[in-house]
Amino acid sequence: MEKVETPLRTSFVNRSVGGSMAAGTKHFEVPAVFCYINRVSQNPPHVKNRSYTPELLDADSIPSNDLFQNLKELNTINTLLGGHAVSLRGLKQFNLKKDTTYHILDIGCGGGDNLIYLAKWARKEGLNLQFTGVDLKADCLAYAKDQCKEFPEITFIHGDYRDLENMGKKYDICFSALFCHHFTEVDLRTLIRTQEKLSALGYFINDLHRHYLAYISIKFLSKMFSKSYLVKNDAPLSVQRAFKKIDFSAFLPVNNQNLSIQWAWAFRWLVVYKHG
Repeated sequence: MEKVETPLRTSFVNRSVGGSMAAGTKHFEVPAVFCYINRVSQNPPHVKNRSYTPELLDADSIPSNDLFQNLKELNTINTLLGGHAVSLRGLKQFNLKKDTTYHILDIGCGGGDNLIYLAKWARKEGLNLQFTGVDLKADCLAYAKDQCKEFPEITFIHGDYRDLENMGKKYDICFSALFCHHFTEVDLRTLIRTQEKLSALGYFINDLHRHYLAYISIKFLSKMFSKSYLVKNDAPLSVQRAFKKIDFSAFLPVNNQNLSIQWAWAFRWLVVYKHG
């Protein structure tokens, strides 16, 4: 039995001693995803505890074209796998009114894809929402501004979100999407305190669920379809850096009746906190 691999499937072919295909034998094909899962199951990923291995995206200097490809693919992933929909689900829980103007802050906005998704929804619903994205990476904001040029209701701040309070900034709702897993629990306590102080109504968090199936799925998808070395490295690592529900007790007021932790597809956590 000879094993023959192609990008999308693995074939098993019976051959005679001389090397030619044996008469009457069948050509068995197994989709590569099952072969991949079998290989991974023999060397399972470490997802029991959070990883603190830095992601490539956290480097201070990344070539602009590489970063832009990464941002483009992250938008595709979040669109196809429902990541943006989780952010919308969080925003909807604040029961926004059409006769009120709300200012929404996206902390660690990256390429601005969440902001565009929410702005399109707000326009469709006739809601008056103003959005601000803040990010440390100037290249991220350059990309985001170009993507958002048809959305005057979206503006950006280049800087550290921790400086916004000293700048006198105030928002109705703060949120972060795929941001928290980049940080330690100590840093996350600072993020939570800052969001509480900056927001009049509350905040929500959209981030990953650390799970075996989430890891092998995104590792397979990124390996097969991604053109970004950043995505191929960081997508599965992000899952390892992410959270099980019990992890939230290290930095969230989990016993507070104003806070809820909800699971969402695909392998996401939605944390919503409303000021009492």
